[in-house]
Amino acid sequence: MAQSTSDSDNARGLARLIGTNLFRRLIADGIRSQAGTYGIAIAAMVVVALTSAATAWVMEGIVDAMTDTGNRARVWGVAGLVAVIFTIKGVASYVQAVAMKRAGNRIVARQQLRLYLKMLRQGVAFFDGTESSNLLMRVTNSAQAAREMINLFVTTGVKDVLTLIGLVAVMVYQQPLLSFVALIIGPIAMLILRRLLGKVRAMARAETTSLAEIIRIIQETSGGIRVIKVFGLEDRMIDEMRRAVAQVERRANSIARLEAIPSPLMEMLSGFAIAAVVLISSVDLGGEPTSAGQLMSFVTALLMAYEPAKRLSRIRIQAENLMTRVQLMFDILDQPDTMLEAPDAVELQPGPGEVRLDHVRFGYRDGRPVIPDLTLTFEPGKTTALVGPSGSGKSTVFNLVMRLYDPDAGAVLIDGQDLRRVTFASLRRRISFVGQDTFLFSTTIMENIRCARPEATDDEVIAAARAAHAHDFIMALPDGYQTQVGERGNFLSGGQRQRISIARTILRDAEILLLDEATSALDASSEAAIRDTLQEITQGRTTIVIAHRLSTILQADRIVVLNDGQIVEYGTAAELLERGGLFRQLYDQQFGGMILPDSGAGDDL
Repeated sequence: MAQSTSDSDNARGLARLIGTNLFRRLIADGIRSQAGTYGIAIAAMVVVALTSAATAWVMEGIVDAMTDTGNRARVWGVAGLVAVIFTIKGVASYVQAVAMKRAGNRIVARQQLRLYLKMLRQGVAFFDGTESSNLLMRVTNSAQAAREMINLFVTTGVKDVLTLIGLVAVMVYQQPLLSFVALIIGPIAMLILRRLLGKVRAMARAETTSLAEIIRIIQETSGGIRVIKVFGLEDRMIDEMRRAVAQVERRANSIARLEAIPSPLMEMLSGFAIAAVVLISSVDLGGEPTSAGQLMSFVTALLMAYEPAKRLSRIRIQAENLMTRVQLMFDILDQPDTMLEAPDAVELQPGPGEVRLDHVRFGYRDGRPVIPDLTLTFEPGKTTALVGPSGSGKSTVFNLVMRLYDPDAGAVLIDGQDLRRVTFASLRRRISFVGQDTFLFSTTIMENIRCARPEATDDEVIAAARAAHAHDFIMALPDGYQTQVGERGNFLSGGQRQRISIARTILRDAEILLLDEATSALDASSEAAIRDTLQEITQGRTTIVIAHRLSTILQADRIVVLNDGQIVEYGTAAELLERGGLFRQLYDQQFGGMILPDSGAGDDL
């Protein structure tokens, strides 16, 4: 049979693939974790392979029994044997299918969870530098590729190989010479298939990139639909999607053409092999005469070997495609954990809430220091406002205090304790944050507020919402606190989302508050209503405010003016206005000198 010699070459190619570190890791992560289930599947495959060979072997008895109708006992015996063989094969096939599905589904679930946990152990820099469409592609597509690769290895590499061994054994036993003729054409196929592997590998990588591009466009359309509509960008987005879809289609068709080659190739070569077998079997070469049963058994084994041989001929091309996607999964899993607790991390001890940046140096990915050397103390129980032009380092200070990033040099301390030496949980309990861009989870309003303190009762959540002046609009909704807010809170207005965020902060009841224009999305009446609430919750707490609208921080205990990551001046609003420095310039740009510190605007935060 033509396929079998080619299959031996494919088996060697598969062996080389199995020898790679990537494949060994996949087996360690997959098969070992489901060893029992795969053990059952492989045992069932052995039974299927043996019964397949037995089916071909028993054909000799069937034909001979049918030609010897006078021996009824033999006919009944052969018929019973056939029934037993196919019953055993059917049961074993069912067990194999269920076990493989169960193990494969468990592998996908396990790998997706591992990828998600790995992502959560990364710092914010990882997400800032990686497109969400890329992450989504790897968590879904690559995890499924891991299952498909393991199933390919187990099903084709184990069951089909065992089945072929059994069938070839029957062929050789029945007709050694004809078996040699059937096997000799195989190397031709291998020479052709070898040339396809490199092309498949490159195309698989390109196809994965194109799929990620489609996901990116869909995400941008969903998140930016208002901008798209307002600026009339529909045609542009359609063109982008059309190009991306066309590119995926072209690459998928190219891979399909390459993957389709092995089957017709093996079919054609098998046809030549079978034709040669027919011709040679018709020639009397001497030796023992061949019975009709023996010839039927040989031909049955030859034909039954066709399907597993065809699958084996495709295995390397399929494996190259799948392993390219599996590599993308391990690229994430191999990322070093960048934000971990120290092995000896301790609880952040209670204290007055002093926050200090001690000779901190920090830069993002480009290596340029955003903060070259900053020493700054936020006094406990006081409100400190950070002011400065865009890129001056205000948000970076927030990120460092929340330990979303670690400094490159120096230390960030709370009550004298280095944040790198304390547990995340104890640090998070001491800090609460309200930003300009309010993020809400796709769940109910109740759960979005409660996430700040999961053990809080419904009454405590409602009290926090009342304090944030959110209760009335919540109760006006059809489902009240059980209203689903939609993805990122899109079912609510910007002001409603921000009031829920403020309610979350009130419920948290943390000692250190970080407010990044906490009322930026509120209208004038809502802002006035919540002003007193913010004034109340900041009393006695260490409060750090990023101010873009200077009117909101005129009554802060201290204003620190940053520029290029350095302190250029600090003091009260009156002192800074009188000094005539950068703060005065920013102030005049906004108000033209018309508003004074004692105008009453400074009651805001």
